[in-house]
Order: sequence, then C-alpha cells, then structure tokens
Amino acid sequence: MTSTIATETVRPERNIPAEIARSWLLVNAMKTELFDQSAVSRADSIILDIEDAVDPSQKDHARNNVIDWLTAGGKAWVRINDATSPFWADDLAGLRGTPGLLGVMLAKTESADQVTESFHRMDGKTPVIPLVESAVGIEEANNIAKAQGAFRLAFGSGDFRRDTGMAATAEAMAYPRAKLVVASRVGNLPGPIDGPTVGTNHPILREQTGITVMMGMTGKLCLAIDQTPVINEVISPTPSDVAWATDFMADFEANGRVIRDGSDLPRLGRAEKIMKLAVAFGVQPAL
Repeated sequence: MTSTIATETVRPERNIPAEIARSWLLVNAMKTELFDQSAVSRADSIILDIEDAVDPSQKDHARNNVIDWLTAGGKAWVRINDATSPFWADDLAGLRGTPGLLGVMLAKTESADQVTESFHRMDGKTPVIPLVESAVGIEEANNIAKAQGAFRLAFGSGDFRRDTGMAATAEAMAYPRAKLVVASRVGNLPGPIDGPTVGTNHPILREQTGITVMMGMTGKLCLAIDQTPVINEVISPTPSDVAWATDFMADFEANGRVIRDGSDLPRLGRAEKIMKLAVAFGVQPAL
C-alpha cells in the first residue's frame, strides 16, 4: 500500500535549508512504514536509502516504494547506488522528474565525473550529495567538491574504515574529516556531513557529534529517529554562543560598524554566522 504524508503535520524543522541541515536521517526504502514517521520527526533532512540498506534482489521494489511515496506528496533526498553499479542508471532514470525529490546522495563517489554525469542524467537541476567512502574518494575530494552539481559532501565513514583498515577513533578519522572540510571550502560548498554513529548510546552519540563540530563539519548522518534531537542540539550554537553574538553585534552597531582592530573582522564573521544559525534553529540567547 502506498503511504502518504499529511503536510499539515510536518514539523517546522523540515523548512531548515539543506545547506545548513544538521541531522540527515537514513531510512531503509524497504521499510515504507517508517516513511511518514520519519517525515514528521525532528530530522532536518531525510534520505530514503535504496543502496546499502537494500538487497540487490529488491532494488527495483525499493526504488518503486520511493517513487510512489514522493509522488503521493512526500519530500526527501534519496541515496542512490554508486556509478559503477548495475543499478545506478535505473535509479537516475526512475527518479528523474519525480515530484518531491529534493536531491540525490551518490554512494561511493570517487570522481568528479561521477557527480557531473549523475547531475546531467537527472535534469541538470537536481542537487547531488557525493558520499565519499574510500581512500580514492578522499584523495579526490577537492575535485569532487568542484564538480558541477555537487551540493554538499558527506562522509561514508563505515565503508571508509573497511576500505582502509583504519580505526573508528577520533585520531584515526581526523585526516578524512579534515580533508572533506578543506575540500568543501575549496569547492565553495557548505560544511560537510559526517558519518553516522552506530548504536543506541546517546552519550556516545553526543561525544561523537561534538567531534563532528570540532572538525568543522556541520551535519551528521543518523540511523534512528531518536538520534536526531541529540545531533540537532550539539550542532546548533549554544545559548551562550548566541548571547555573545548578540552582545557583539549590538556593540558593533552602536560603534557605527567601525573596525577597531585586527580581531574585529574574524569576530564579526563568527557572530554573523552564529546569529544566522540561531534564527534558523530557533536558539535563544542565554539570559
């Protein structure tokens, strides 16, 4: 049975622009009972997954589930199969022009050409999030970020660890995370989306999301609805950050927006960024 979405029940978080979306919820495209539930969750963005979550024998079925739900009024991103797979072309052809499709996440991206070809096979308008999941992809990240159609980079940390044999520690993952952050800046893209935290331990999730922020990443993939509030909170500016930015901007305006020393421009940039995110995420300054 085709699921539908009641648009009047969608939470305000769904209006957060994808450029600054914090929580990116992956939803198995074979579990259609989760589609509506995910759509009204606190996830900033949802990604219906027809790649790793789906057995090869079920790819067509999963793709049709997604198309049916989007056509019926749903809105989501879709993780499609990688460009070297036998399913990639069918994914793009099937999704092309589908109402409610916000964009595609291209699995196992390893070159700029894969991004550009996917972009053009859709309609030349649908944004592509390259999911970088291998050593080759990390080393090609600068070129991938500059590819036509690239919207925001994402880190497939689990597959990257399998590819390289690296540990999941913050120290081991510092290089690929930093590489994606720098590449995003090179490509003039928003901050990249970090890989997911596996498991149900929220203190660990909070700690790992803190590492995401520390490394300069501005979003995080998640595997369960109950992870989204934690990710949203940690990636958002804190009330004390907002209070500082509010005070700085008030003082800056009161002084005629005059740059007084070399520290003013960096502080102005930080304050403006915090204020923009505070408005988008509804964070109030600490009293």
